[in-house]
Amino acid sequence: MSPANIDDSSSPLDPGAGRPLTRKELRAREKTLNTGGHDAVPEQAYETGHDIPPLPAEPPAAAEADPRRQDEALREDQAPQDRVEEPVIPAAPAAPPSIQDDRQEPAQHDSWEPALAGHQHAAGVHYSDEPHYEEPGYADGHGYAAGVHQHDGPFDGTHYADGHDGTHYEEGHDDGAHHHELLPASAAATVVAKPSKKVRRRRRLLALFLTLAVFVTAVAVGAQFLKPLLGSDKPGDFPGPGSGEVVVTVENGEGTRSVASKLENEGVVANADTFLQSFSASGGILSPGDYTFKSEMKNSDAVNVLLGKDQTKVIYFALSAGLRIGESLQAISQGSGISFQDLQALSNEPAQFGLPANAKNLEGYLAPGEHRFPLGTPAKDILQSLVKITTDELVSQGITDPAKQYEAVIVASIVQAEGGQAEYGDVAGAIYNRLKPNDQTGGFLQVDSAVTYGLGTKSYNFTDEQRQDKSNPYNTYANPGLPPGPIGSPGKTAIDAAARPKTNDYLYWVTINLDTKETKFSRTLAEHNAYVEQYNAWCTANVGRCT
Repeated sequence: MSPANIDDSSSPLDPGAGRPLTRKELRAREKTLNTGGHDAVPEQAYETGHDIPPLPAEPPAAAEADPRRQDEALREDQAPQDRVEEPVIPAAPAAPPSIQDDRQEPAQHDSWEPALAGHQHAAGVHYSDEPHYEEPGYADGHGYAAGVHQHDGPFDGTHYADGHDGTHYEEGHDDGAHHHELLPASAAATVVAKPSKKVRRRRRLLALFLTLAVFVTAVAVGAQFLKPLLGSDKPGDFPGPGSGEVVVTVENGEGTRSVASKLENEGVVANADTFLQSFSASGGILSPGDYTFKSEMKNSDAVNVLLGKDQTKVIYFALSAGLRIGESLQAISQGSGISFQDLQALSNEPAQFGLPANAKNLEGYLAPGEHRFPLGTPAKDILQSLVKITTDELVSQGITDPAKQYEAVIVASIVQAEGGQAEYGDVAGAIYNRLKPNDQTGGFLQVDSAVTYGLGTKSYNFTDEQRQDKSNPYNTYANPGLPPGPIGSPGKTAIDAAARPKTNDYLYWVTINLDTKETKFSRTLAEHNAYVEQYNAWCTANVGRCT
């Protein structure tokens, strides 16, 4: 119960007036009794041992310190009958007990947490008999208010007045005015020491390490999920040598990257990119055909199969562009082990391979290039595969009718024999111009390569009698129009030129250099004869080359 509500008749009286002291007088007396004419010693001196600057000799009057107290005193003087007598508050001990006596914490702590730091002590701060000292604000510039009070009886850390819960409000103060919620007494308080710099540094390093570990783990886990998407999980090569048999067909004109993708998809090689690197490093040239591989081969072994370096395991042969039918069949026989006679017998029946009725054999249809077939492949299958390469190329150029295909192959074979590769389109254009009615050639092709094909020779030197011999069906000087069939095996470039010739008005052409295949074109016979003289000069300079 608050002392202000106790009607104590023993309250001190004014000796001169024979009446109880007013509140103003009581407070003035409290200041005198509490200080005892001596300076008050703040708590900081007990804890730190430092000297505290002396307080003023005389504390300012209460009325001057707080104008609200002046109003309060005036109200008391005006209504003495309403005043409530208050007991005299005993003076505080002359020397408060040291706070060190109440501490139970070990002496090695570096610092103590203040009970209530950073607040200014308002007038009328109370102390109980149980000593409770707040951290002084004096060193920080906070002043000590006069009139420190003590209460009889135990103090639990908070002063409770009647009608108030948990907070003590001074009379004469507005609601919400400056007040303190005191912490528990120092004797029961637990003081927590701040960790040292070394401990804090160690904690920061540990936190940094844990963050880094989480980041690395996340990256590693993410990489495992991304590997299949990026294709980085594929091995660069198989250890080899592989097993089983896998047949892969290389189409005519197919690129190495397409073939590499096929090999990877069929499980022959592990990685198309690394296989391409091996193939490029070999310097080899890709040729159409059927190749027999093993599953999971080394890149180098698969390259050897494509380059024909593993000839003991496959049928392999190479056909050059411009070869005649007998030369082509001989090369096939040597590579496959099939007799030349068996191959020739099949060639002389072109209808079974889809050629038109006017075709006498497979001349012009045995596609040039390197070819590979599994051991034991029948002869007919080999020849059919070569014919298919040629017909597929004609179809790709828009020629599907077998009769038209045959005519294109005849023109292509002449283009292959007569011109250099750079002039294939112009030679094809001039051939078609000659077949049309004109006043220069009269529909005669007049090509030496066809004449020599009919003669069974390869020399461009033949007699005038041979030039006029109509019995030679391939004699284009004596017989108008195209010869009865192709005069050799045209390559892809020549076939494309025959299928899509260049538009021009040339009627003549002559190759003046057999090494470079330089070809001259002309519109008149006189101009053509001048170029023929250049050809003869080259033959004179290169003895034996034009025979």
